[in-house]
Amino acid sequence: MPAVTNIAAYKFAQLTDLKPLRDELIAFCKTRALKGTILLSTEGINLFVAGSNESIDELISFLHSITGLEDLTPKVSESTHQPFTRMLVRIKKEIIAFGVDGIDPGRRTSPKLPATTLKQWLDEGRKVTLLDTRNDYEVKLGTFRGAITFDIDHFREFPKAVETLSEDLKKEPIVMFCTGGIRCEKAGPYMEREGFENIYQLDGGILKYFEECGGEHYDGECFVFDQRVGVDPALRESESSQCFVCQTPLTPMDQRDPRYVASQSCPYCYRSPADVMEVSLAIRNDQLREMAGSLPGSTPCENRRPIRIPQMFDQCKLVEFLLTAFPHHPEEKWRRLCASGSFRDQNNAPVDAEHVIRAGERYVQITPGHIEPAVNAAITLLYEDEALVIVCKPAPLPVHPSGRFDRNTLQYFLNAVYAPERPRPAHRLDANTTGVIVCARTKHFARLLQPQFEDGIAEKNYVARVHGLPSADSFSCDTPISATPGEFGSRVLGSAETGLAALTHFRVLRRFDDGTSLVEATPKTGRTNQIRVHLWSLGFPIVGDPAYLRDGTMGVSLTRDVSDPPMCLHARDIRFRHPLSAETVTFSAPEPAWATSPF
Repeated sequence: MPAVTNIAAYKFAQLTDLKPLRDELIAFCKTRALKGTILLSTEGINLFVAGSNESIDELISFLHSITGLEDLTPKVSESTHQPFTRMLVRIKKEIIAFGVDGIDPGRRTSPKLPATTLKQWLDEGRKVTLLDTRNDYEVKLGTFRGAITFDIDHFREFPKAVETLSEDLKKEPIVMFCTGGIRCEKAGPYMEREGFENIYQLDGGILKYFEECGGEHYDGECFVFDQRVGVDPALRESESSQCFVCQTPLTPMDQRDPRYVASQSCPYCYRSPADVMEVSLAIRNDQLREMAGSLPGSTPCENRRPIRIPQMFDQCKLVEFLLTAFPHHPEEKWRRLCASGSFRDQNNAPVDAEHVIRAGERYVQITPGHIEPAVNAAITLLYEDEALVIVCKPAPLPVHPSGRFDRNTLQYFLNAVYAPERPRPAHRLDANTTGVIVCARTKHFARLLQPQFEDGIAEKNYVARVHGLPSADSFSCDTPISATPGEFGSRVLGSAETGLAALTHFRVLRRFDDGTSLVEATPKTGRTNQIRVHLWSLGFPIVGDPAYLRDGTMGVSLTRDVSDPPMCLHARDIRFRHPLSAETVTFSAPEPAWATSPF
């Protein structure tokens, strides 16, 4: 395979007419199939170019014809392949970015020390401090033995790093070095300006030292800014690579590390699944906090509520369906809404209250300019992986869109921070209830999760603060729950014939002096409002419950306002089979203050 000639060169000189020069250089190089980068500035030129030996010689001759570049001396090496992908000629403020005014290498630099002289000094054991001016990722591949190195990402950070050097060094001989010498042209005068009295620049940098002296007194190889990544002391391309993600140079040993995956990670940027989750959760929780600062439902918006007609209402009138599905609203309200055009069919045509509906048809209820009630949106994501999202839900906050709520719901918030995904809650949690809730990230995982909750395989444990002091430490309730909602949408006790079977186990955790108790509730079935109804029926209603009141009566609302005291029911932990691993996992939410402190 024919060799490719590589040149690296720089020269501080006063250049003018940069735009015409740039255009001329681009045309010159492209016609000769040269590739690389040339930086032009009023302070000089800096270049890395590769191509055929003949074309490189022609480029050098052309550069020597430019005023100020007559003595430009490139460093030459060879490779078996073209290390660059394209030809770029750019105009820059500086050919090596430093960001310090008053440093002009075109007028003055620190004394240059030949590579052979440095080797002689090191051979003799002469007292000299070696200072590496390169970035930390370059130093990683190699540096002079015993050299001072800085933990910097960019040459602009060099002045700040100099401040860390000992004052004792200001009178000691210091030999600074970099890849080819260009950074030292600015670093040397800067250090002299800062009071260092004995500064030398390694002439030609590490590459010139390799060329003239080999690798003595140097450990490793030299990082180069092309696809070769590194060259050894014989100026041959090394086996080092570079991470596609973080750009860190990688030795052959690094590439054998199990954390190195080509184009994905390396030992220096690899993050464990736990680390990835922690970062992802932090970002999403920040997004949730930002959304909570301005509730999405607080601005007027058209609310569109979809309605699908079940089989049992086939050929009924629309108003009959509405009265049965939503019995807590009077007939005159539904007729008024129908008359105002609030209900539309799939063609967006208004539907009258007397309209005959068919099973499977879809309608939409439209509420224009709707402003939703305020909610507590202090949602916290506890865990996520490719299958699950585990949430600690605050209250009051509905899980799904319903009634007066559409955007001020947990589902809306999750959709916003996981878009385009739409995490699906695998079970129910009342708007007034706080605590842990499990969501599936896809329909597939939802199909694996939801049956565990429907069939009672998943185990849920709640804590509740109740009025009263149960005499028994453990007790249960198996009273059936009504199958259909009553007034205001609440559920009540049902009969053995018409109700749904329900079972909840209770355990007293603490009895307080104020006449309330903290109980643990473990529902074995999943009926709507089951824990609340069972405790209420036993004479131990939940503190703060707006529906199931202390005097045994029913309240007029199921939902509390944000400013109201909390309803003291909290989903503490959930145990289920993970849909990916099939292992049993448990997730917990921190207990609220009311669970540990007297009122």
